[in-house]
Amino acid sequence: MLYERIAGRDGRHVSRSARAGVALVCDARQGTRPWKKVRLEDLSACGFRIAWFPAARPDMPLRLKIPGMQILSAQIVWQSENSVGCKFSAPLHIAVFEHIVRSSGPA
Repeated sequence: MLYERIAGRDGRHVSRSARAGVALVCDARQGTRPWKKVRLEDLSACGFRIAWFPAARPDMPLRLKIPGMQILSAQIVWQSENSVGCKFSAPLHIAVFEHIVRSSGPA
């Protein structure tokens, strides 16, 4: 498990969070757009990183369906050419975070 600084939109580091590399295929959507398959690559109790989510809009909430879990709501915090970083609307309980990490394949 890694501990990594998370940078906000203004570039300032806002927190330190335990992060785990994961390899999960999930569904994501914004607004009323169709659900799209995404690859969850990085997870913490406070947020996550997904690979390539086309036409992502930071001004709209993102919904994430992890297999076997309820739909989670998040906000896009940063975007790069091929990744999107998000912050959960409500942090995951540590037991939920650990369950997802154990359930995922090797990153």
